[in-house]
Amino acid sequence: MSASSAHPMATGHIPSYVTAADGSDYLFTFMIYFTIALILLIGVAYFTLHALPERMAHGNNHPQFQLVGILALLALFTHNNVFWIGAILVAGFQIPDVAAPLRDIAGAIRDRSKPSDPSPDITPEPTPAPSQAPQTVVAAEEH
Repeated sequence: MSASSAHPMATGHIPSYVTAADGSDYLFTFMIYFTIALILLIGVAYFTLHALPERMAHGNNHPQFQLVGILALLALFTHNNVFWIGAILVAGFQIPDVAAPLRDIAGAIRDRSKPSDPSPDITPEPTPAPSQAPQTVVAAEEH
């Protein structure tokens, strides 16, 4: 019997992925490459999903951009989805600045309570004392 002949009990048609003991396994090789590519694609999708809040905040020039970044990193390293949801919410909604109107009111009150100082290049004219009031002489016109 030669080494190239099939076993007498083998069928006439053998699938291509069934190999001999000394041959390479094409299905196994394909599955290795497929698994590595799938793991890389899932990793890229995972990191892209985690970067979504930061991209939203950066695109809108959000004032709390650093807070969004910190929450996204915490979600990435702790695998705690609450941080990621918090990052999405902070990036998606502008938190109203309630302190700005209060600062404007405080500044207006502060400006009003300050005495107005004359500018140094303008010297005020001295006002005469009541006893030294200037005498105005009205000349009577004769007709």
